Amino acid sequence: MTAAPKSAPSPSRFAGADHDHAGCVAAALAAAESICRKNGTRLTRLRRRVLELVWQSHRPVGAYALLDMLREEGRAAPPTVYRALDFLQAHGLVHRLASLNAYVGCSRPGTLHTGQFLICGACHNLVEMDEAGVAAAIERSARAAGFQVQQQTVEIQGLCPDCR
Repeated sequence: MTAAPKSAPSPSRFAGADHDHAGCVAAALAAAESICRKNGTRLTRLRRRVLELVWQSHRPVGAYALLDMLREEGRAAPPTVYRALDFLQAHGLVHRLASLNAYVGCSRPGTLHTGQFLICGACHNLVEMDEAGVAAAIERSARAAGFQVQQQTVEIQGLCPDCR
């Protein structure tokens, strides 16, 4: 499995002024190349560009915002953007946040984990967590209800340190 990008925000810290965002994006793109090579798939120019745009900040971005950015560059139509996002999500490179109908880069690509997010309701900055206790509690409760969990995404809304 591929390690998480070294400069990704830790589960207890939102990206701040001292965050090396260029290094963060470079690490995410390098991890994506490695994962695609390992899986025998291609990170096409469009897929790579969509991933790069998703990683532009640690804030979720919607498909139509991505489409607008790509149109400014003279490329893309809605189906191609959605196909690129589907590919990136299927390979664990982005997460879809249902509550915001938006996407965010995965800070732990190539590692088996559940999606748990602290999302600032004011600035939409976020941190991806991977708390085993939360995932285990969901699994236990689901099992008790006779339910089989296939995917977990937990979205927690609140205020980040800067917005408090």
